[in-house]
Amino acid sequence: MSNVRSSSRGLPACMSLSSLLAAAGPVLSRRLERLTDPAGGIFAFLPLTLALLVMLALSSWQMVWPTSDVTRYECYALAFWFGGQAQALAPHIDCSFLPAQERHLPPFHTLPIEYPPLTLALFTPGLLVPSAYYPLLFGLLMALAALLIYWLLLRWGPRGAALAFTLYLFLGEWGLALLRFDLVPAALTLLCVLAAERRHWTAAYSTLALAILLKIYPLLLLPPLFFAEQRASATAARSAAYDGGEKTVRSVTERLAQALACLRCWRWGNLLLCLALVVGVTALFALLDFQGAVASQLAYFAQRPVQIESSGSLVIWLAALAGQPVRVVYTYGSINLLSPLVPAVSTGSTLALLAGYGLVLWQSARGRMTFTEAALAALLVFVATGKVFSPQYLIWLMPLVAYLTATQRRWLLLFGLIALQTSLIYPFLYTRVQDATQVWRVPGFIPLVELRNLLFLLVTVGYLLNLLNLRRRCASPSLAPAGTGATGEAEGQA
Repeated sequence: MSNVRSSSRGLPACMSLSSLLAAAGPVLSRRLERLTDPAGGIFAFLPLTLALLVMLALSSWQMVWPTSDVTRYECYALAFWFGGQAQALAPHIDCSFLPAQERHLPPFHTLPIEYPPLTLALFTPGLLVPSAYYPLLFGLLMALAALLIYWLLLRWGPRGAALAFTLYLFLGEWGLALLRFDLVPAALTLLCVLAAERRHWTAAYSTLALAILLKIYPLLLLPPLFFAEQRASATAARSAAYDGGEKTVRSVTERLAQALACLRCWRWGNLLLCLALVVGVTALFALLDFQGAVASQLAYFAQRPVQIESSGSLVIWLAALAGQPVRVVYTYGSINLLSPLVPAVSTGSTLALLAGYGLVLWQSARGRMTFTEAALAALLVFVATGKVFSPQYLIWLMPLVAYLTATQRRWLLLFGLIALQTSLIYPFLYTRVQDATQVWRVPGFIPLVELRNLLFLLVTVGYLLNLLNLRRRCASPSLAPAGTGATGEAEGQA
């Protein structure tokens, strides 16, 4: 009996890695086998360890900046724990981005402006060492998060998934991964997927709640996770038998009535647990500072203009060629575009997000996407249609892409090229100018950004519609046997 539960589309083994091993010489083949074998011990962690050491060296020049993202994290931690003394405790870094009214508040009343308040748990450990070593300690903590993702993929992912993650991380995030905290929510998202595929629903919801408390984007995974749990339940499995038949008005009405009748039969406990964790923790911080815990994050997201690297920037640049005025400014922690077209582009991006995410939910609810597929699809849509496309956003996708596709040649080429283009944009092209707002004048910057965005959009649409069989995934040998099921969603696809 196979130890992998597959859908009607099937979960083929990842043949590209097998071909690679077969084509390699005997000695190289044995060593590659050890690198992809979870039983390989410490030697199996060698690829990521070497990559992290090189990344630490390559990104070290940013650690001495007084206005880097790491120093921003340090300012938030100092302002929360020590209030108005923050700047005095670290005079060599620039905390001027903090609102003037918050620089004189007592301790425990200053929360991050653009991040959920629980991120202070990630920003605080660095305060245990002298301020000069804060970036280094933070980088080491992020390296541990990367090692956790690598171990999860090595232990529970398909053969080659850990190596694929290492490749993507090094190609696309060598200058950023250790200086941002995005590896932590990415690791939690992967843990949620692994738990859900093994029907550990309480663990999946709890892990997802923690990810949401660190970064808002994992909230997109909550509805697909709920649909997956219902389809895995006995009630959902019985109702799935009614999923076929003639698509008449009467049949649609009957299915809707049946679905409404089954609402009381659905499993709501884990969803309520997740919401209680998110709301409860946020409420605790709101008692200290409601503006920082809730209002400022929503306002920060809603008021941000179109970022220079986002997909919507193409419309603004084309309008600029036609004579429409455009300004490049540094606001909201990134390089943004100001133009009369910004409201229209923002509205279009929102509509595209709603349309793409709605398609993901529709396919997820009908069992045409597994939860893992829906998770990756939702994140692809969010990044492709967002007003902001920061380089670190790729970190959110890398563990899921590696877990689902491992060493498939098509994904290694497409996503690897996207990662490489992203690292060429930042930090390479950004270092060509002293003033970051002038980066658009660097030859090749705008064409490279738009080419990367076009390729990313094509991958997103291809994955949503399963063009070129992009949803084909490598089988994970650790999924539950056919008697117990991994996600329970095969019933809806049979």
